[in-house]
Amino acid sequence: MTTLAGSTDTLTRDALAVLQPSFLGTEPPDWVLRRLDEGLTGVGLFGRNIENPEQVARLTARLRAARPDVLVAMDEEGGDVTRLEVRTGSSFPGNLALGAVDDPGLTRAVARELGRRLAEVGVNLDWAPSADVNSNPDNPVIGARSFGAEPALVARHTAAYIEGLQDAGVSACAKHFPGHGDTNVDSHHAMPRIDAPVEVLRERELVPFRAAIAAGTKAVMSAHILLPALRTDVPATVSPAVLTGLLRAPVADGGLGFTGLIITDALEMQAIAATYGIEGGAVRAVAAGADAMCIGARGDEEIVLRTRDALVAAVRSGDLPEERLADAAARVRALAAWSASAPAAAASGAVEGIAPDPGVGQAAARRALRVTGAEGYEPPAGPVYVAGFTPVASIAVGQETPWGVGAELERELPGTESAVFDGSALGAGDGGSGDPASREGLSALTANVLAAARDRRIVAVVRDVHRHPWMADALDALLAARPDTVVVEMGVPQAPPRGAPHIATHGAARVCGRAAAEVITGKGAGA
Repeated sequence: MTTLAGSTDTLTRDALAVLQPSFLGTEPPDWVLRRLDEGLTGVGLFGRNIENPEQVARLTARLRAARPDVLVAMDEEGGDVTRLEVRTGSSFPGNLALGAVDDPGLTRAVARELGRRLAEVGVNLDWAPSADVNSNPDNPVIGARSFGAEPALVARHTAAYIEGLQDAGVSACAKHFPGHGDTNVDSHHAMPRIDAPVEVLRERELVPFRAAIAAGTKAVMSAHILLPALRTDVPATVSPAVLTGLLRAPVADGGLGFTGLIITDALEMQAIAATYGIEGGAVRAVAAGADAMCIGARGDEEIVLRTRDALVAAVRSGDLPEERLADAAARVRALAAWSASAPAAAASGAVEGIAPDPGVGQAAARRALRVTGAEGYEPPAGPVYVAGFTPVASIAVGQETPWGVGAELERELPGTESAVFDGSALGAGDGGSGDPASREGLSALTANVLAAARDRRIVAVVRDVHRHPWMADALDALLAARPDTVVVEMGVPQAPPRGAPHIATHGAARVCGRAAAEVITGKGAGA
């Protein structure tokens, strides 16, 4: 049995320090404030904690009153994944749009402005960017969250994004190590597996993470994925071979030489929770080399205390070296100290040394548009009918964030109407099953859209149509009946373009919808 060199109080404080829990509500509950005083060093904010920027600033101020150096984290990627603007959609295009433009200076500027806004409301750790190479076009969880499918492109934009965020004093967290792009399973629900050989992993998945480390990323987030080529039979998050033997190991020994904070992806995801439980997953992750544990879904004190106690018990039993837990806690506190000394939001609402750039997100979204088939296109003079075909959103994206072009077109073309259809309306299961649409469902949908649209121009909005046969079938049926239908693809534009015109936005952020609406109404440069 391990002999504890420190006191029980020190051990308990270290166990609390490595946890990054969330909570319910728009005010920090008393239990969070108490635990911050007892050693908890970080918390995560999600959409359920957000009303508006002013409210978030008050919330983070209360957290800092309890612990001045608290790490306040948020999963704010921009684009499809936004927490700060969960109710409206993001003011920034996501990674795929930035990769499509392929201007690292623009990516850096977008990330700097996003970081400035986070710092302004007291958020100092962003669980972003996604450094995944989206090499599998059928990937259900990365997709538009990736800068693209080419390792070198992903690498240069990952580095630029990290530099921009950290210019604003917000710690970046490159994810999902060692790369979630070549999967066709969502680790929120099951265990993904990548069977690529080591040589492929080093030339593809690891390239952006090397760039992230060279750019000075403060943190790296692990993925809950199996990689047998790395001689491990457990997910990366709980694998010493991946976290210590690869990510931490010196470059001279074939590793990446990362010395910053290793953060786990959420431990309540089924790839970990269904195998080890949250508490068991935390113990194994710390033992493998992780420093901070995301336990964000339930948002209650019970899971925090149970996980804390599991870590303490593992040290006492000898299953977890005390030195490893102490090292993890020290890395968390070191990042907290850096964040506390970084540029902070001033009373004026500005961030020290960073000038606001409010239009950069919309400008980037416009540059990311790809318009084809626009020859002879005449913008509608009156209202249009928007038919949205929607897949089931992943947990990472969330279903509460609005997307599409309907709201923007309704503003520009009064009288415009919108309707949303998912796969279940066409006999294709839950809309994400990959089932083709039934003939009867297609006929009914086409008839309904044509009847509702009457003589108005139809705008069909899709998302990752290449991954959803039912969506492709519905689009074919609609275009057969109305060849002048405008098609807006707001996911990964993998399928051949069709429509009159076809507009690829490379993401579903609010600014992407606005940029597409400008083209449709004839007010955009791509019209």
